[in-house]
Amino acid sequence: MRFVVRHPGTAFGAACGLAVAVLMAAPFLHAGTAAAQAYPTKPIRLIVPQSAGGSTDLAARIVAQRLSDSLNQSMVVDNRPGAGSLNGTDMVAKAAPDGYTLLAVAASFTINPSLHQKLPFDPVRDFAPITILCSLPHILVVHPSVPVKSVQELVTLAKSKPGQLNYGSSGIATSTHLAAELFMHMTGTQMVNVPYKGGAPGMIALLGGQVQLYFATISTALPQIHAGKLRALAVTSARRSVAAPEFPTIAEAGVPGYQHASWVGTLAPAKTPRPVVTRLHAEVVKIVHLPEVKNALLREGLEAVGNSPEEFAAIIKNEIAKWKKVVKAAGIKAE
Repeated sequence: MRFVVRHPGTAFGAACGLAVAVLMAAPFLHAGTAAAQAYPTKPIRLIVPQSAGGSTDLAARIVAQRLSDSLNQSMVVDNRPGAGSLNGTDMVAKAAPDGYTLLAVAASFTINPSLHQKLPFDPVRDFAPITILCSLPHILVVHPSVPVKSVQELVTLAKSKPGQLNYGSSGIATSTHLAAELFMHMTGTQMVNVPYKGGAPGMIALLGGQVQLYFATISTALPQIHAGKLRALAVTSARRSVAAPEFPTIAEAGVPGYQHASWVGTLAPAKTPRPVVTRLHAEVVKIVHLPEVKNALLREGLEAVGNSPEEFAAIIKNEIAKWKKVVKAAGIKAE
């Protein structure tokens, strides 16, 4: 059926045009609402583009278990590591946009565009953000032999000895590495990255005095801080950590604007029906704010978030821009 609207320049024509547009859109709006009400009618696959056992996998499984109950449908957590998380991410970018293939990603999702000249997907265009499940702040810790007790004292020491302080990281372009690069970028200091194959060997090196400082995950560092084996200076997040509220943020401690925290978020393929995204968002946010879920996450140093799709989308865009500047200034290349 074809609709023809006459006199589009008149008020009558404009009113007719609006009425026709509403009438034409109504069946599609109704269909979308009906689809969301029926959704889901089959198992949902949640792809984790990292290996099992890490923070992304852990958060995904905690939420997926309860999402299965709330949606009354099976949730399959599918680990697809490889190519620095690009393989699994690309699978979701190219999946059918029907709400039955979802993605759990870490903050590396916003770092990869700066490390690779060409990605097989567009991190903004090819995904529909749902929410950030949780954040994972880091904490700046130093070996007790380092004669500093504050962030400002560390900055002063680093400036007096450019290139002489070594910091550990869990590898090139990892969150622990970029936390330090952002710190140096904002403070005008020069320190040397000593990359290790993971967070555990990096922490061992710090405890042994092979490196002087580390932007460690809070859950890993707290036992060593409480045992007096490490000295904590500040946390990297915008607000004080729920897990360690006694420590200031780096911004509070003298580096205004500094903010860095890993996070785990969920996305769907672009063009997933908005009512389906809205349904998933509502259910997931409800889950991450359950007391037992917040406590389960906190035991692993993860802090529940549950923001809106729009807020998550803004974070993705802002962090892509932020890391592009840091990676370029530091000359970081993907391994």
